[in-house]
Amino acid sequence: MTLTTKHFGVDIPVIGFGTWKLKDETAQMCVAKAIEAGYRMIDTAQAYENEKHVGRGIRDAQLPREDLWVTTKVWMSEFKQGDLQASIDQSLDRMGLDQLDLVLLHWPNRDVPLEETLDALNDAHAKGMTKHIGVSNFTTSQMADAVKLSKAPIITNQVEYHPFIDQTPVLEAAHSLGMSITAFSPLAQGKVFDEPVLKEIGEKYGKSAAQVAVRWFAQQPGIITIPRSSSPDHLAANNDIHDFELTPQEMGRITSLKANNQRLIDPSWAPNWDNAA
Repeated sequence: MTLTTKHFGVDIPVIGFGTWKLKDETAQMCVAKAIEAGYRMIDTAQAYENEKHVGRGIRDAQLPREDLWVTTKVWMSEFKQGDLQASIDQSLDRMGLDQLDLVLLHWPNRDVPLEETLDALNDAHAKGMTKHIGVSNFTTSQMADAVKLSKAPIITNQVEYHPFIDQTPVLEAAHSLGMSITAFSPLAQGKVFDEPVLKEIGEKYGKSAAQVAVRWFAQQPGIITIPRSSSPDHLAANNDIHDFELTPQEMGRITSLKANNQRLIDPSWAPNWDNAA
């Protein structure tokens, strides 16, 4: 069963498999196991240095290409006109693919005009290198700028999102722009495992705290989530969330955890984040 969310007429899988920090044969094995476990979206990036093994895992799974959504992200050093297209060509070559489903700008880059970068990304889209385009780690104002500057729809903004961070401004902006939000680090790098609220709700349904968190994402409109695990059992469990449904009260209890507002990913090149009201 593949849950989807529709944006700009495109059906996007709601649960994908993230590959950050997965390397070499581990990445290859996990991608193949994830597809076997029912994931229909695989998310990688040039900066993860695993595109070659992600591609091998996709081939190992032997799923028809049209049944799988593959996303990669272009690193900031490749944002200039010409460099960006060349880097996507290299990503395609590493993964052994003819076309990507989605290419994202991995982080905003102050040193290259956004207009130039989006012109290059739109060119890659027009040439059929990718079916769709989007951004990652963009603030609300940067999202609005990207939408204005792009010919093709910006279908998602991939940001840190888990129960312990308040991303209200970004969620509201995406909704108003018709975009989806893709949640990276959705399990808060393991912090969800020990959260009493998630564990308590999980006991009611015979599910883990991680499964409750993934279900919470799946029930939010316009949200995609990409949990990662290097364990075949855990990655399969993270997608085993289709046989229960959280009540509105349970959804609210989990959402209220955002009062902690813990941001886990904040590198030196990050933009000035939106503050929740």
